Amino acid sequence: MTDKTNSLLYLDGVSVSFDGFKAINNLSLVLQQGEMRAIIGPNGAGKTTMMDIMTGKTRPDTGDVIFDGEIDLTSHDEADIATMGIGRKFQKPTVFEGHTVEDNIALALAGSRGIMATLFHRRSEAGEGRIRQILDTIRLSHLRGNTAGNLSHGQKQWLEIGMLLAQDPKLLLVDEPVAGMTDSETEATASLLRDIAEDHSVIVVEHDMGFVRELDVKVTCLHEGSVLSEGSLDHVSADPKVIEVYLGR
Repeated sequence: MTDKTNSLLYLDGVSVSFDGFKAINNLSLVLQQGEMRAIIGPNGAGKTTMMDIMTGKTRPDTGDVIFDGEIDLTSHDEADIATMGIGRKFQKPTVFEGHTVEDNIALALAGSRGIMATLFHRRSEAGEGRIRQILDTIRLSHLRGNTAGNLSHGQKQWLEIGMLLAQDPKLLLVDEPVAGMTDSETEATASLLRDIAEDHSVIVVEHDMGFVRELDVKVTCLHEGSVLSEGSLDHVSADPKVIEVYLGR
């Protein structure tokens, strides 16, 4: 069996240019079911464009982008891909600031049912159980009744990860989750993502090497739109090419 059919995400020979600039250049990457992967690399390495391709925001010029063994992501739009099970968390958290932590999760769970209907609808026992489970995972059970706008920056990031989890994606794409966090929040975020990775696949794009070390996963370093080095953090950090273009700066 090829990597294409038994992997969760399979990118092969992917390239995309904007005005003659190759943002992604013959990129190949394979993510297994249930794997968490950290993506590192200098600014302009293609990390965001890679996620844009995975989520249907950008269509590559060439290459294969296969999800769940058979779905050709290049032939679907963003809305389709979100319902197929790829959830993306951007760097800046977007939560419903005026609603409680619990209501934010309930709104995400309900998806298309509409905000008013969700807030005034009696939640089923199954829904309540799922909300409790997500609040436990994201370390916010004790704040479930608090207004989201009053959370710390780190807690808002966790809440948004919880809102993604409510949609039960097969793959979570998380962009620089610990930017602006305190040391203790950073540590808790690593532990939170490790918990999530027990039953989801996760791709984390991050600059904070201490945090990447805490994740203790395979690392892919991108440079100029393609894979420069891949392996354990120790292996990648010791790679002379990585030191030259990224870590040595």
